[in-house]
Amino acid sequence: MNNKIKKVLHKFQISEKDFEIIKKKSKISGEFNEDSFEDWFENRFATNLIILTKKEYTQMCVNALRILPDVAKTDFGMSRQRDMGQIWADITRGYLGELAFLKFLQKHWAIKAELGHKKGSIKKYLPMDIHKVCMLGEKPREPKIKISVKTTKWNGIWLDIPGDQFSHSNVYILVKIGIETDHLFSFFKEISVFKDKVLKAGEDVGSLSKAESKRIYDDVPPFKEVTAYICGFALERAKYSVLPYSGKKGTKNYNITGWKGPISTGDLEKIKKREKIAGNVKFEGIGNFSHDSGFLFSTGNLLWSRKDWDKVISKL
Repeated sequence: MNNKIKKVLHKFQISEKDFEIIKKKSKISGEFNEDSFEDWFENRFATNLIILTKKEYTQMCVNALRILPDVAKTDFGMSRQRDMGQIWADITRGYLGELAFLKFLQKHWAIKAELGHKKGSIKKYLPMDIHKVCMLGEKPREPKIKISVKTTKWNGIWLDIPGDQFSHSNVYILVKIGIETDHLFSFFKEISVFKDKVLKAGEDVGSLSKAESKRIYDDVPPFKEVTAYICGFALERAKYSVLPYSGKKGTKNYNITGWKGPISTGDLEKIKKREKIAGNVKFEGIGNFSHDSGFLFSTGNLLWSRKDWDKVISKL
C-alpha cells in the first residue's frame, strides 16, 4: 500500500482492514478492474469520502428517535417485525447516509440542503429525502426533483429498490457507511450510558461484579467519527433492459455480481436455464433479497462521474 493511499485512509479514519473489504467488494461489483484501480481510488473513492462528527451522529440518532414510535407501529409494512432497538439503529444509519450526501453537496457544489427529519406521514417522507436546497444566490426552496438516499455498509454492493418504489423518486443515491451493527452501543459507551447507568445498576443489584462490569464495558467498541463513501446513483427515467445481470459461473452455482435495472419474479430461474446451472443462482454477498420484484443496481453500474453528477445538480 503506497503512501498516498495511507494518507487518505488516515485522514478519513478508515482502517487498512476495512479498506481491503471496500476494495474487494468494489472490484467484484465492477467499480474498477486490475488496470483502473488507481483511477478509481483517486477520482471516485477518495474524492467522494465524507466524515460525520460525533455532534452530527448525535443529531441523526435523536432525529431517528423522534420518529421511532410511528415507524415501529408499521415497520414499513413488513411481516417480519423488528424490535425498536434494531429499528432505531437502522433509521440512524439511513439518516447518516442522507447527511453524508448533504455534506457531499456542500463540499463539491457549495449547495446547502435540508433533510425531512420530522415526525409525520411515512408516505410523505419516503420519496424525497432532500426537502430543501439553497443554491448559490438563492433562498432555500424545495428541489425540483425527488432524491432518495439509500445506505449500506462497507461490504454492501447493492442499491435495492423493492416493489414499485422506483417510480416514487427521480434519483436514487447509494452511500456506504463505515459503521457496524453495534454503532448504537458504541455511542452509548461514549456518553456513559453503560458505565454510569446500565452496568452500575447491574452492580447495585448484585448481577455483576466490578470485574465483570469492566470486562463488558471494555468489550464494547469505542465510538469514532463516521466515514461515508458516496458510491453513485441511478436515474428513474432511463432505459433499462430485461435480465441486466453479470456474474461468474462455477462448477455448480452462479454468482451474480452485477445488475442494472428491473428484477422480476422468475428472473433467477431464467438465468439458471440460460447459464445451464445445476445448482443455485445467488447474489454476491447477500444470497437472495427479501423480495423478487423491483429495481436493483450493483455499485459498478451506478453513475458517478463529475459530469454525471453535474447533470443531476443542474436539475435541483
